[in-house]
Amino acid sequence: MNRALSRSVVAIAALGAASFAQAADIKIGVAAALTGGAGQYGNAIRNGFQLAVEEINAAGGVNGDKIVLQIEDEQGKKEEAINVFKKLIFQDRVLMVFGPTLSNSAQAAHPIAQAAKTPAFGTSNTADGITSIGNFVFRNSVTEADVLPATIKKAVEVAGVKKVAVLYGNDDVFTKSGYDNFKKALEDLKIPVTTTETFAKGDVDFKAQLTKIKATNPDAIVLSALVAEGGPVMVAARQLGIEVPIIGGNGMNSPRVFELAKDRSDNLWVGSPWSSNNDTPANTKFIAAYKAKYNAAPDQFAAQAYDALYIVSTALKGVKLTNKLEADRLALRDALPAVKYTGATGAFQFAQVKDKAGKPAGYDAVQTPIVMVTRGNAYVIQK
Repeated sequence: MNRALSRSVVAIAALGAASFAQAADIKIGVAAALTGGAGQYGNAIRNGFQLAVEEINAAGGVNGDKIVLQIEDEQGKKEEAINVFKKLIFQDRVLMVFGPTLSNSAQAAHPIAQAAKTPAFGTSNTADGITSIGNFVFRNSVTEADVLPATIKKAVEVAGVKKVAVLYGNDDVFTKSGYDNFKKALEDLKIPVTTTETFAKGDVDFKAQLTKIKATNPDAIVLSALVAEGGPVMVAARQLGIEVPIIGGNGMNSPRVFELAKDRSDNLWVGSPWSSNNDTPANTKFIAAYKAKYNAAPDQFAAQAYDALYIVSTALKGVKLTNKLEADRLALRDALPAVKYTGATGAFQFAQVKDKAGKPAGYDAVQTPIVMVTRGNAYVIQK
């Protein structure tokens, strides 16, 4: 072989090796609300994913392959979530898609992933019915149906709550589902409801509803809201002299409540598998790494995103990827249900749910919620 030909062979081999290394990257989509009202959740979610992917890749990736995140802004809007899912699945040809941020958007976008036989994995949506869309739909965010009864029970036990008023957003899938689950839990616990009031997303004046609530003299207010409305609700309630506990859902478990409600943020009760005060080794490690990277404290949504990528990487370690996208998507779908993982949010595993026809469908999280109450701009675990 002459010297010129030898150099050509080496160059071709090197080019082939580079192409193979690039093909070995595991491309995963993330649809998160980075702008708009839901950006308060979506940016924390993005941070959790980015921290996890850096750690996983620094430790050797998945069977030597590097995870590459394709992150898109779905703006907290159903139409954008649909567009982002289509782009990630059909144009970018990712292995799977995390997100979107809100339950409204997940109900709109996850059927696209199901039809394309692409795993969709929610890390923040908790409304009923999302995983019943199909058997390619997963989430590690614990449903309101599981969390809210535990929160109410703890408030009854500790704060002596005997009757409540209910306030909820009636134009959003998440807040409406939260109301439905609150209502069922209150009925099961035989706790009387003094009045039920509603508001709409974007409302800023809650005086009329809270004045009616105050007149019924409840022991607590049950609130199903996203924090953008929930924070101002707390301020308005305290301004009216309503000092009773406010029992919130998943949307109120955010440090942003302290920015919005400031010195009116005490006595908010929420439940979640994650707490910044839970000092397990995995959670302590996560919190320290997050603070070091972002110079800020993490929240529940960052923790769930962080754990979600580790759950997927655990599943992928048992999958032999073929670079045949349809087969690899199916292999990941088949591997995910068996994963058991202990991370920042505690011990985790999946449970399969059924669709409306009673047939096996997607997979929900099995985790134990922790009940917390706000005191002095912090969420404190309620023993």
